[in-house]
Amino acid sequence: HDDQHGTAIISAAALKNACEITGKDLQKVKIVVSGAGAAAVSCTRLYIALGASPENIIMLDSKGVIRNDRENLTPEKAEFATARKIDTLEEAMKNADVFIGLSKGNILTPDMVLSMAKDPIVFAMANPDPEISYDLAVATRDDIIMATGRSDHPNQVNNVLGFPFIFRGALDVRATKINEEMKLAAVNALADLAKSPVTEKVNIVYQEAHLEFGRDYIIPKPFDPRLIYEIPPAIAKAAMESGVATEPIKDWDAYKEQLMERLGAGSKIVRLLHNRAKSKPKSIVFAEADHLDVLKAAQIVHDEKIGYPILLGDKQIIKELKKEIGFDDKVIILDPKKESEREHRERFALKYWKNHQRKGVKLIDAQKLMRERNYFAAMMVNEGEADAMITGYTRNYVTVIKPILDLIDRAKGVTRVAAANLMLTKKGPIFLADTTMNINPSAEDLAKIAQLTASLSKFFNIEPTMAMLSYANFGVSKDEDSIKINKAIAYLHESHPELVVDGELQADFALNPEMLKKEFPFSKLVDKKVNVLIFPNLESANITYKMMKELYDAVSIGPILMGLDKPVHTIQLGASVDEMVNMAAIAVIDAQEKQKIN
Repeated sequence: HDDQHGTAIISAAALKNACEITGKDLQKVKIVVSGAGAAAVSCTRLYIALGASPENIIMLDSKGVIRNDRENLTPEKAEFATARKIDTLEEAMKNADVFIGLSKGNILTPDMVLSMAKDPIVFAMANPDPEISYDLAVATRDDIIMATGRSDHPNQVNNVLGFPFIFRGALDVRATKINEEMKLAAVNALADLAKSPVTEKVNIVYQEAHLEFGRDYIIPKPFDPRLIYEIPPAIAKAAMESGVATEPIKDWDAYKEQLMERLGAGSKIVRLLHNRAKSKPKSIVFAEADHLDVLKAAQIVHDEKIGYPILLGDKQIIKELKKEIGFDDKVIILDPKKESEREHRERFALKYWKNHQRKGVKLIDAQKLMRERNYFAAMMVNEGEADAMITGYTRNYVTVIKPILDLIDRAKGVTRVAAANLMLTKKGPIFLADTTMNINPSAEDLAKIAQLTASLSKFFNIEPTMAMLSYANFGVSKDEDSIKINKAIAYLHESHPELVVDGELQADFALNPEMLKKEFPFSKLVDKKVNVLIFPNLESANITYKMMKELYDAVSIGPILMGLDKPVHTIQLGASVDEMVNMAAIAVIDAQEKQKIN
């Protein structure tokens, strides 16, 4: 029963970590349990299994301390009866290390808390009102570790942390029962997870700058996505080792991957993306690292070994922000405006001037430009001092893209740079282009954009099936947009028959195979699933990807620049931390692929 065993598992994990933080030995701590119902009995038994000493435990019911000289005790109460000659909660609390509240609200007073030992651990788990309120408890003792069952305070001891994942692990090995070994495995897995670096998604959900193992974070948060793939394997292994599993798991990596699939749309692609980057990490310049979210993204890239961040921006601000979020590792920090980077700037400026002196650029102009972070970062990539870069968090897209196009050459054979967004939807991944670069592309441009996007799709190991979109189907309209789309399609069919592409098509026909087959059985897209959409202009593509992102909670990766000779990528103004991390992974993979070619 989750009210009994769920509470026991979660509170035991919290107790284990609280003892570690305070330096207390679980075998020696004095524990007071207020409550003698099924939940209290289950909790206390599990604490003992974890290492607590029965002699150090005092349990109370509605009549007071359960003593061994009391008559008519139930077997469960007799199990925890004490020989100590005390009767009240007030007496029991003197010099106690731990208070476990599973009774009723507002029975624990500040004086009782004050009478506890140094670094008291108080779990007031009665609902809706705890035995003592969180605010009152922390105001009474500044050395307290406090937990409740409520979500509006730190250290929520909530059953949702345990039983969904315990059952998952038990069911996946067809366990005949949930035994003590499995419960202890859950306790240890939860306790260990709280010590692991917290993902940025969890920080965002709980509006925390930086959750970190300590007095205010002794147990994982209920919405931590790692619970689904960290807890069940621990349970399954314990079931197998204790002999209650009837269908043992043979491939643990595959099992964990299967659990991760439950995280939602696109999670597999993102994981594959990150794993691919991790296989050969590259150095990546974060051009706006003196902003908190950018620095958080750089920290994740560093900690998960996706790449090696180089941080550009105000050094003092970056150092202060690093301290705030616990980013302790040494990484390169450069400030293009400072005297310390003068040699850098002069060298970059001279190179830039030599390449642009016949375009009206003077040396002094080049020197000024190299104080600007995006020019400096792009030159680092151009000169091989960094493998890749991302930028765009603080500035509008036009301002961001200008230095990139000014400095970075197009890839061999490319006549038009474009951009696409990969949208991870409930119906699968789909690429949208051109989302940021070409305002009103010609027929030739559309054909080139389609070719670039097909290559990008293959970059993600997704075979492209492309539709060119319009407000009309297959030549019904004779306006300029329809004509240019049909010209682009005709060119692709003739010159690139290997590409699966058709149009012009309305979006619903492109995305609904049944409708398409019924009305246009001649289409090259019949019986195929379209995964690339080419839009007639930037306006329609940009609006569509942003609407999908906001209305349907689709994950957006991009805009991904296509057609450049170097792995330089942009993010949208105000991009999320996750979006920046994903773009960093793409930049790293792009660097891997370009280095293979060169």
